[in-house]
Amino acid sequence: MKASVEWTFCPICGSILTTGIRYGKSRQGCDSCGWTRFADPKVAVAAFVETDQGILLVQRRNPPFQDLWTLPAGFMDRDEDPRRAAERECFEETGLVINVSSFRDIYYGKDHRNGADFVIFFNAHVIGGKEEAKDDAKAVAWFNQNNLPALAFQSTMYVLTGNGSKPHERNDQ
Repeated sequence: MKASVEWTFCPICGSILTTGIRYGKSRQGCDSCGWTRFADPKVAVAAFVETDQGILLVQRRNPPFQDLWTLPAGFMDRDEDPRRAAERECFEETGLVINVSSFRDIYYGKDHRNGADFVIFFNAHVIGGKEEAKDDAKAVAWFNQNNLPALAFQSTMYVLTGNGSKPHERNDQ
């Protein structure tokens, strides 16, 4: 899969971009002003919340992987602290206010064409809020580790079960 869409014009001077070896890799750049395009990775965050009720999961309302389950997660905004992003995403999808307590894992590899290049997983605990499916979540539920529903993403499967593709074993899609 291509990492990103090719650009046509330089955002600095408006000249037509060319592709060539820049900084040791094939990249787009401007022969007029010297600007080089570095395609930034997309980063997502996910909250692993576990209580005596089980592990908190959300059912996806929209494609891809509609109706399958995943941890509360989403893309980070530019200049956003990853821990705060995980707390924000969990609240947006579940109505629950959480506090991130520690780093859990990081996963590299796209689960679908528009997915994240990296998913940062954090351990967290509930500190308030009212549980309800919101935003792009169709449902919110707690599941026992030994009785998980059909999961949406390889990254979620990897973190929750240890199964699924390990990042370095994945084929680019």
